[in-house]
Amino acid sequence: MIATSKAKPKPTRLPRPGGMPESDRTVLAHLHAVQGMSVNDLKREWATWFEVPAPNNSAPYLRMRIGHRIQELIYGPASGDTRRMLDLLADEIEGQPVRKSMISDDRNPVTGTRLVREWNGVEHVITVERFGFSWQGRTYKSLSAIARAITGTRWNGYRFFGLREKKRSQA
Repeated sequence: MIATSKAKPKPTRLPRPGGMPESDRTVLAHLHAVQGMSVNDLKREWATWFEVPAPNNSAPYLRMRIGHRIQELIYGPASGDTRRMLDLLADEIEGQPVRKSMISDDRNPVTGTRLVREWNGVEHVITVERFGFSWQGRTYKSLSAIARAITGTRWNGYRFFGLREKKRSQA
């Protein structure tokens, strides 16, 4: 008997000539237009997208919220997993304690693994825990947060600790 593999489903949106789906071009055009608008123009745009009068907020706030609304209406709302991940990341930025649920990532080493990284002549040891990473007696939800605490700048934590996936050509 010959084994057959199931074919992968085709993407729902195929790229059009020009490389980008029409909906993506439309979103980008709207987002670009919003960036150049005055506060009064933004308030009129707000009323168009939200169907209510705009709040008296700053232009950057109005731009951000209008941009989010445009993407939400065209692409649909964020999934539950996406919202949960954003909540966890926001908690981490605000210094909230670690929750019992953590963002899972296939790149995370097994619980108990020790990661060692030297930075500016100082050796930093991180221990992988069940719900995060321990460094200097504190638990963090991500390696990126630890890398930022060590360096003072934003880093991809997996890259900083040498855990990035290898490219296919290197594998």
